[in-house]
Amino acid sequence: MDDGFTLLDRAEQVDVSSAPAATLAEEEARLLALEAEYCSHGDTVHYTQFPKIFSGCEGSFMLDAAGNRFLDLQMWYSAVNFGYANPRLNNALKRQIDTLPQVASQYLHREKIELAAMIAQDAQRKFGAKGRVHFNVGGAQAVEDSLKLVRNAKKGKSLMFAFEGGYHGRTLGASAITSSYRYRRRFGHFGERAHFIPFPYHFRGPKGMSKEEYGHHCVQQFARLFESEYNGVWDPKVGEAEYAAFYVEPLQGTGGYVIPPPNFFIELKKVLDQHGILLVVDEIQMGFYRTGKLWSIEHFGVQPDVIIFGKAVTNGLNPLSGIWAKEELINPTVFPPGSTHSTFNANPLGTAVALEAMKMMEEEDYETMVMAKGAYFLEGLQGLKRRHRIVGEVDGLGMALRIEICEPHDSFTPSKRLVDLMCDEGMKADLDVGGKRYGLVLDIGGYYKNVITLAPALTMSYAEIDLAIELLDQLFARVASA
Repeated sequence: MDDGFTLLDRAEQVDVSSAPAATLAEEEARLLALEAEYCSHGDTVHYTQFPKIFSGCEGSFMLDAAGNRFLDLQMWYSAVNFGYANPRLNNALKRQIDTLPQVASQYLHREKIELAAMIAQDAQRKFGAKGRVHFNVGGAQAVEDSLKLVRNAKKGKSLMFAFEGGYHGRTLGASAITSSYRYRRRFGHFGERAHFIPFPYHFRGPKGMSKEEYGHHCVQQFARLFESEYNGVWDPKVGEAEYAAFYVEPLQGTGGYVIPPPNFFIELKKVLDQHGILLVVDEIQMGFYRTGKLWSIEHFGVQPDVIIFGKAVTNGLNPLSGIWAKEELINPTVFPPGSTHSTFNANPLGTAVALEAMKMMEEEDYETMVMAKGAYFLEGLQGLKRRHRIVGEVDGLGMALRIEICEPHDSFTPSKRLVDLMCDEGMKADLDVGGKRYGLVLDIGGYYKNVITLAPALTMSYAEIDLAIELLDQLFARVASA
């Protein structure tokens, strides 16, 4: 799959407007004026002062109407793991449109059944537990379904544990287990807000501890909650917790791609099992080989009770999400028909693309490929850290990589201002490599919004990784001198 600059060359062939620059500028101004007047600003477009309009995409690149090429290092928040306009997956969508594009959700179709079986059979092989799959259309909607599932299984208990820095969506239920107060602030009191537990964020943890020691320390602080009834979550007389489940991202997504030590989840799961608390794993951003495994939790040696997935299962084409849960939680006697519903929950377009994506992942050795490319990319990032004082830390697992940007005087103080400047500069499409000009599409995460979270296409070539490192090198030098 490493074809040098094949994807780059194909990106140059994408048809873009040949209109004069003045005409393109006028058309963009017209569209932005309409957007300013008629589009809600309640989504995330206006996190940036000057939102960008794109008109094409292929492989690892986005293109604007003027033909500028932008190397995308976030791939729609890890929704497009297999490259923009992936021919195999696009063709699967086209075939389905011509056969069974629509069917009401109370009926069955082959793609739904076979996709559910593939996911459930894979989970049974890996985790040793029979389970079933339930579909929806978006990540937050799948989180909502999982909350219903957990509350039902735990006789109505509605309180959950979750991590500081964790992100699970912005619907009301998902906001209650997402640590950021800013997503809840304007929408009233959340009486079922999760109890947020520290995640082992070693770079900003106590000094003098190894990564493993800090992971152990975080588990011990959590376990302390169950030592006495007076710590507020446990009744030792009947052996029952007030909390139903712990919602986790194995690698924190919006929290900045923080990677825990290998001992952390093994130790945490022991505490959960001792106290009858379910482990619900949110794989919406890290699933489908982002970290070199189908599920990122596979790296950490524990058995989940529920897995939530979405995003890359359809490579960002027709929306589809879902949950896998153990049989005792989801079998029809305990989770009967009508427990949740969406008109589009197992839509044939989404399930057809997802089924093709799952087959593709079975046929190709994504684990070896992603781990090798990720190690190569991380080596390049480590070189950037040695050259630039604004880089405080780099880390990665597979093709989930992080660059923590800091003030240059100590390479530790978080610098949101520099990351914001980097994103703006990347949109100018004036970075030069080999006489060609490029832009960079970056995403910001982290507790202090000072982390560049990298989720490049798993299909990107080694030459494109080299290009990414060169573009980042130029960008860091530019903003450090600004």
